Amino acid sequence: MTAATLPNGNSALPLLDSDVLRTFVAIAECGSFTRAARQVFRTPSALSMQIKRLEETLGQALFVREARQVRLTPEGEILLGYGRRLLRLNEEAVTQFLSPSLEGRIGFGTTDDVGTRILPGVLGQFARSHPAVQVDVVVGSSREMLARLDAGDLDLVLVTAGNPGQEVRGEIVHSEALVWAGREGGIAAQRSPLPVALAHHGCAWRGMALDALDHAGMSYRIAYTCEHCAGHEAAMLADLAVSPFPLSLIRPPLRRIDSSLLPPLGDYQLELVKRPGAGQASEALVGYVMDAFRKT
Repeated sequence: MTAATLPNGNSALPLLDSDVLRTFVAIAECGSFTRAARQVFRTPSALSMQIKRLEETLGQALFVREARQVRLTPEGEILLGYGRRLLRLNEEAVTQFLSPSLEGRIGFGTTDDVGTRILPGVLGQFARSHPAVQVDVVVGSSREMLARLDAGDLDLVLVTAGNPGQEVRGEIVHSEALVWAGREGGIAAQRSPLPVALAHHGCAWRGMALDALDHAGMSYRIAYTCEHCAGHEAAMLADLAVSPFPLSLIRPPLRRIDSSLLPPLGDYQLELVKRPGAGQASEALVGYVMDAFRKT
């Protein structure tokens, strides 16, 4: 930890060292000094000394030590946001000057649920680091995106894994719970037969939902069919139906339906698939996409 010096020679506020910030963020994300030490290739005692000096510099306790884990104090949660942003800016600055200059065009295909979740941040950061690369984004179904990849129209696609007839061709980059969702205060979940909003045939979410309902012996009807999440949201907001939905995308006035009312759906995965020979620009974008999911 160093201190900046003003032109008149007086000491100013201390500067936060990026190595110490990286340690702090790693501990916060791992919830353990031991796991974080493996991640940053240092000993837990070395990490403990870094955090002690950081806490002394800031005059605040950043972690609450518990038996098997650590958790952030309110001051630590504030610093975590600053730390992540500072590390990102540092990475972008270094990349701008030290990475080979990239240029060209990338065709990037994705499903709409992914587009609303990570694309704004990923594309913004990528554009700042590689301003000479043009990214053309196409949104559609997983089946359509893979077909366009095979036709050479797209270089990179982020799709739902496990669709009927779809083999795993890339890397699984994200997994999360698929749950039943409906409108807060709505009655769709109590109706019989259960009204359900689903995508068309060939969608993994549709298969998971129907298999769960059939296995539970529940009566249902497909009340609304749409290929896009926005359509399912519209049906739920109008209390016309319930729908399988990623847990991370549920926002008020939508809510997760109690698991005692409807059968569990399990987890679903997202798969990142590259076109062979797509080029260095596509490889660079892959890194940004994967980093975005690691931080979610």
